[in-house]
Amino acid sequence: MLSQIHKVFSRLLLVGTIAVFALIGLGSLDPPNASAAIRRLEESPNQMVYQSRQSLKDQHGNTWQTVAFKRTRPDGNSSFELRLVGFPNMAEIDHAQSLTLTNSLGKTLKANDTSSNIFKEGTPLNIGQYDLQPLLSELRAEIPLQLFVPDLSGEEIRLAVPPSLVAEWQTVANK
Repeated sequence: MLSQIHKVFSRLLLVGTIAVFALIGLGSLDPPNASAAIRRLEESPNQMVYQSRQSLKDQHGNTWQTVAFKRTRPDGNSSFELRLVGFPNMAEIDHAQSLTLTNSLGKTLKANDTSSNIFKEGTPLNIGQYDLQPLLSELRAEIPLQLFVPDLSGEEIRLAVPPSLVAEWQTVANK
C-alpha cells in the first residue's frame, strides 16, 4: 500500500514539475512589466487619462498613495501631474510651497502645487497635486528619486521613489 502511494505521489510530482517548466517556457510565470499597472480612462469623448497608482512609505513608515497621470484633452493639449494622498490627520501639506524632487546624483527639481485644481472648496491638507510636465525631460528612469513634500509643521515629508516607479511614470507620460 505504501509503495502504491509513493508511486502516485512521484507521478504527481513529475507532472507538476513538467507543468511548471512548460508555463515558464511559455512566459506565463513572468512578472508583469511596469506598464501592467497603468490604467486608461476616458473621462469624456476624446479626453483620456492614463495613470499609475502606487503606494510609498515616508520616513515615519506612513503609507502614501501616488497617482501619476497624464490627461489628454480634446484639443490635443496634455498635462502630466502627480497626486500624493496621505491618510487624514497624518500630515498637513503646505500648498503654498512646491514639491522638491532630488535624485540620487544630487540634482534638485521643483514642481508647482496645482492642488487648487482638484477641489472647488479647498484642498484637504492630506492631498497634494503637482505639475510634473515641465520636469519630464529631467526625470531618468534609472535614477531613484526622493520627494520632499512641504508640511505646515515645517518638517518635510520624505518619500523614496524607486527607479521602477520613475520608469512607470515615464511610460504614462509617453502615452
